Amino acid sequence: MCGIAAIFLAPQARPPSIWRAIKECLTENLLFNQERGKEATGLAVLQADGQIAVSKMPGQAGQFVQSTAYHNLLSQIGVQTTLLLGHTRHPTKGTPARNENNHPLLAGPICGIHNGEIDNDDDLFARCGCPRYGQVDSEIIFRLLEPLSPLQLNGNYLTAVRSQIQQLRGAFTFLACDRRSPEKLLVVRHNRPLSIHFQPDWNALIFSSRYIFLRKRFGISILTETLFRDQLLLYEASSLSRLGHLPLHQLPLYDDC
Repeated sequence: MCGIAAIFLAPQARPPSIWRAIKECLTENLLFNQERGKEATGLAVLQADGQIAVSKMPGQAGQFVQSTAYHNLLSQIGVQTTLLLGHTRHPTKGTPARNENNHPLLAGPICGIHNGEIDNDDDLFARCGCPRYGQVDSEIIFRLLEPLSPLQLNGNYLTAVRSQIQQLRGAFTFLACDRRSPEKLLVVRHNRPLSIHFQPDWNALIFSSRYIFLRKRFGISILTETLFRDQLLLYEASSLSRLGHLPLHQLPLYDDC
């Protein structure tokens, strides 16, 4: 198992107190997910212009959040930021000593994090002929997404994604962003936990593999939504204030969903 700790937010000005709260929440979320993955930790910060900064390292979240690299990433969070992708890793394939196996993973314009195991990654890599940067099974998810541009496919994007993701065998819950369309976030939950909470005064969605973190952080009186299972969910930063925790577009992953 691995831990997902992410925040998706509309690019906009916020008071300093809100920025502090967002950064504190991210750090707490990573630390709360440490028990789900103690072998490596990482974070990606995506901006509205498609620029992305990534830092990851073997080791626990408690070490990572004390590092200079982590604090450098925090300093880049601001009015143009759309996504913070944090991950704690319990490896199933690919040594964490090789940092290319640790998350977040980059596949061309795609950046993503995954919790689960892909059983047929070797076969899919052989069949699709796409490059393989590391040893980790998770990489195949984001390589399958790499040819699909949300800008070119428009309304057919989720249909094209479904065709690719249906090839995967195993357990997979993942978040993926595309630098070609940095205000959109693709989320899929299949056989691994993921919960979300929309915080209105932040105009942000918070994702965590640990439901109890969201309850402890935002209070038991606040509804914390468990993410839809076996659905392709596409969120849009500019629609958060209108839709809250609901996705902009949604499509069943399988025909019987």
